[in-house]
Amino acid sequence: MLEKLQGIKERYDLLSGKLADPGVMADKDAWRDMVKERASLEEIVVVFDEYQKTSDSLDECKTMLGERLESEMKELVHAEIAELEQKLSDLEAELHLLLIPKDPNDERDVILEIRAGTGGDEASLFGADLLRMYLRYAERNGYRVEYLSSNMTDMGGVKEVVLSIGKKRGAFSRLKYESGVHRVQRVPETESQGRIHTSAATVAVLPEVDDVQIDIKDSDLRIDTYRSSGAGGQHVNKTESAIRITHLPTGMVVSCQDEKSQLKNKEQAMRVLKSRLYDFYRSQQDAERAGERKSQIGSGDRSERIRTYNFPQGRVTDHRIGLTLYKLEAFLDGDMDEMIDALILAERSAKLSKEAE
Repeated sequence: MLEKLQGIKERYDLLSGKLADPGVMADKDAWRDMVKERASLEEIVVVFDEYQKTSDSLDECKTMLGERLESEMKELVHAEIAELEQKLSDLEAELHLLLIPKDPNDERDVILEIRAGTGGDEASLFGADLLRMYLRYAERNGYRVEYLSSNMTDMGGVKEVVLSIGKKRGAFSRLKYESGVHRVQRVPETESQGRIHTSAATVAVLPEVDDVQIDIKDSDLRIDTYRSSGAGGQHVNKTESAIRITHLPTGMVVSCQDEKSQLKNKEQAMRVLKSRLYDFYRSQQDAERAGERKSQIGSGDRSERIRTYNFPQGRVTDHRIGLTLYKLEAFLDGDMDEMIDALILAERSAKLSKEAE
């Protein structure tokens, strides 16, 4: 491990030297790639530097024990050695985690989709609760939110909403754990008998991709236009501005009607299609390489119930890691970091165990 870390430090120092050269700025693409690579190595280098300093201090303390010391001083040195050995062990564990290959999509923006599942009106109202939760989480973390598509009910519930969340590093690294079936248990406002109902909504989180990463041929697309429906004033009934794009090879369909401009709706629909296709092809490759994966943490498997929101007990439970938080109201107000941090730790621990096999 130390040899690998030394190589990373040498690469980091080389990149730092190149970036200090004014001539490198002439090639914008190369300069941008070097900045990105250097940033990806920085955390490892900082921890490795601290590891080396701690190791040197430990060696110095052990050398002091070979000298003639008063008993009181010797006790202090022994205590310092114990403290440094613990610190060195913690730093080594942290370096092991940092050396685990990261998801290349972690720094990307996110396409987040919410769809009402089983449960009728209550499911769509729960979808609206999830929508507000993610909007509040984005606000807390300084993420920019853009509506790409929305289909709401007359009661203010969500049939389907598609958002773009990002413009700040790490959006996908945090939100990717939200993919899956979310279940709610509560007494609906329309329930006169006070019975608890169970309903569900599905969340899909995809990394937003650009033209370089996925190529879509025009011949593979069928583009249909139609008149928008729903809220939006008189305009929705006058022009065929809504767009439906079908990707013929996969049968994937994306619709967008939120914008007044047909061109704008097409652009929004294409953004969603690219991200869905990227996720589709990536999932196929993962299946070919690894077969059926047992762990669902971070895999984006949307067929499994991942979380339950229980209103009578004021709790939210993530079934993947067995964590229950009794702060449902705060959680739905966007205070999600404790849960997300636990999911990240669980995924890292699983990867670390696999590396050790």
